Amino acid sequence: MAGFKRRLSESIQFKLSFSLSLAIFLIAVVAGVFSFVSAFDKAHELQDNTLHQVASLFDRQHLTLTYPGEDGKAKDSDDDNLVIVQYLVDGDKAVDKFGVAAPLKLPTTLIDGFHTLEVGSEQFRVLVKTTSSGERIAVAQETSVRDEIARDSAVRTLMPFLILVPVLLLIVADLVRKMFRPIATLSMEIDQRAEQELHPVGEGNLPVEVRPFVVAINRLLNRVAQAMDGQRRFVADAAHELRSPLTAMSLQAERLADAEMSDLARQRLNVLQRGIERGRNLLDQLLSLAKAQAMPEQLNSRVSVQGIFRRVLEDLLPLAEAKRIDIGVEGEQDAHLAMSELDLIAVVKNLVDNAIAYTPLGGRIDLSVNTDNGYAVLSIEDNGPGIALTERGRVFDPFYRTLGSDSIGSGLGLSIVKTILDRVGARVMLDFTDPLKQSGLCVRVFVSLDSAKQ
Repeated sequence: MAGFKRRLSESIQFKLSFSLSLAIFLIAVVAGVFSFVSAFDKAHELQDNTLHQVASLFDRQHLTLTYPGEDGKAKDSDDDNLVIVQYLVDGDKAVDKFGVAAPLKLPTTLIDGFHTLEVGSEQFRVLVKTTSSGERIAVAQETSVRDEIARDSAVRTLMPFLILVPVLLLIVADLVRKMFRPIATLSMEIDQRAEQELHPVGEGNLPVEVRPFVVAINRLLNRVAQAMDGQRRFVADAAHELRSPLTAMSLQAERLADAEMSDLARQRLNVLQRGIERGRNLLDQLLSLAKAQAMPEQLNSRVSVQGIFRRVLEDLLPLAEAKRIDIGVEGEQDAHLAMSELDLIAVVKNLVDNAIAYTPLGGRIDLSVNTDNGYAVLSIEDNGPGIALTERGRVFDPFYRTLGSDSIGSGLGLSIVKTILDRVGARVMLDFTDPLKQSGLCVRVFVSLDSAKQ
């Protein structure tokens, strides 16, 4: 009961369905009672008219009465003979042409008209009439029979209510559910949107009462989009502004490296150069993140995954050779994806760069692509330390780096990958290269072969 009351107070749809159903039920009960009583009284009225017609017929046709015999039936009668007609005189004189006494002992003092009398253990409805010949007759019928006929007639009037009211309740519940379906559809559509999908919600198929809320939601989405655009512009502008001084510092450090200096100064200069290089890499990734968060343009062509692999390896091969890492592409299978070439390059490059950074000296990195159930599966596998299960939910957050990592990095690579893949409707999965030893990292990217979500 508590759950019912809570749902009744919280759900407009349930409250509306319940209120309409209750109103229909109460109206149906009142109408049913009124119809039953009216039909019951009308049936009695018709039965009184029947008694009156029988008496009039007997008077006009001057019929001769025949009373029931010892078996309780009149001659030539059947089981449906429910009306009794007899002379209203003293018992000794109330006989028919065969000398059979009248079946009912009725008082002779009854005036003309309708009476309800108890004769013996039964109640009768009696019409007393004086004929044109001066004889007084009584036309009687058992009230139990009359009531049974009246009840049957009244119940038949209730049958439409008994059949149609449940049907009407089901129709009302279904109509209310359909009326609220646009709201449920709107809620589902907004809930399934990605973070970057801030375009306005359509108002065409929504009820007028809901449109003010949709207008308010669209205004909120517009404000959020403006705030996110401002944030991206700030990051991009800040990175651009910092690029020039870092480039200048890098050039000055290179010139300083040509000068004569002590070993201690040379060591400190090397630390300074690595710091400057790390700052430049961070700015490049910030710019990449800002571009990844921007809305893409519509694509009219598809990109070869093998071609992207070759371009990325050409750029990053010197880094892999510096650590003596065996890096290459496995297999010759290719896939063509409906993605921006720059987006796909950013995804593969960040994943490969991440693998090179965490793979030990003399390690191995394999790139491959295959198809599975309508998806292109891009795999980048290394034999590094891998990512613990407890940290896989956070490695895609900006600036997050795995605990105990000695590798130099900004923590933006996987965040850029996740941002791009979410925007194009793809997904990424992390696993161990060697599940038994729980070592190495295997990154799989699933992109639909049919179309990318742009």
